[in-house]
Amino acid sequence: MSLFLLSFFLVYGSLHAYALLKARSALAFGPGTTLALLPLLAVLLCAPIVTHQLSRHGNENAARFVAHAGYLWMGFLFFLTCLNLSADLLRLPLRAMGRDGFAASAATFLAGRTAFLCIAGLAVALSAYAIVEASRIEIVRVRIVTDRLPASVPSLRIAQITDLHLGLIHRNGKAREVAAIVARERPDLFVSTGDLVDGQLDGVEELAEILRGIPAPRGKIAVLGNHEYYAGIGRSIAFTRKSGFTLLRDESVTIDDAVRIAGVDDPAGAQYGRTGGAEEAALLGNRPDGRFTVLLKHRPQLDPASAGKFDLQLSGHTHHGQLFPFRLLTRLAYPLLAGDHPVPGGGILHVSRGTGTWGPPMRFLAPPEITVVEIERAGGEEFP
Repeated sequence: MSLFLLSFFLVYGSLHAYALLKARSALAFGPGTTLALLPLLAVLLCAPIVTHQLSRHGNENAARFVAHAGYLWMGFLFFLTCLNLSADLLRLPLRAMGRDGFAASAATFLAGRTAFLCIAGLAVALSAYAIVEASRIEIVRVRIVTDRLPASVPSLRIAQITDLHLGLIHRNGKAREVAAIVARERPDLFVSTGDLVDGQLDGVEELAEILRGIPAPRGKIAVLGNHEYYAGIGRSIAFTRKSGFTLLRDESVTIDDAVRIAGVDDPAGAQYGRTGGAEEAALLGNRPDGRFTVLLKHRPQLDPASAGKFDLQLSGHTHHGQLFPFRLLTRLAYPLLAGDHPVPGGGILHVSRGTGTWGPPMRFLAPPEITVVEIERAGGEEFP
């Protein structure tokens, strides 16, 4: 934890320092104003840590207020930093063109008061748009025609949510919205591929009841993500089960002798002492004839040893970067971002952009989604 805090303060503190230095240079305020701003910036810097401590000690309303203020600031600061860095990078070639003429004037303008205020205003506008985008859940449809369904099950509809992050920020309203959307799609199966919860799990009984009420005649199945461990694995498991999900932890189930669902635990479990889970390839075994195999896995990673052992993998975790251009960094760790990706040996990996948000309640060029997979038996009737 100490290493995490050190990294957090180093990275996030650097963003605050950069913003303060840019503001001081552009607006030309003196030491007195700088000193006056330091306590405010210190409070905003520490807001995520304060939120965690307030939540741990049962001060949920105060924690929710601090979380909203702190994470909205975090989103705004991200946009402000990206825009200022872009302006600074643009100034480099302009300054290299000489000290006179249009290039020099443009470089001077980009370092000045007017440019900084325009950048700050644009950061506010982008933040406002990102809040709106995060509130608009899209339906992403995946259609699969296969000969691996028996005649007794000519079609199957699966609704997937992932990375909902129910907690301090996403509460009853978000849960009801998700429940209404999923119910309208009339899925046979309803699955959650991890990070259903986030942070301290106090006062969430009503949230569990909302999710439990979603109809899915062939069942509800979930796997764990990394945030279930961060929130407290025992309470996370209890909440997931109260929400009506069958939890698969390196296990598989067969539905109607037609569809096999396998679910693997998130690797974060190893950091919290979990051992002894079955290896993914061993869990999948040989892909049985006449049974469509779905692998639920929080992180969008392909295990080469599992190639050819499943027909569809459903994953999340990346949020598609959540706030562009952070996606460029996310892609370094997870090259397979949102969308459908062919799997060596046959099959498809669908990576969801996620249904909620983590940290800032914002999304930019990465709208939230609920995935609806429509699996049809070759030669069978199409979905209505």
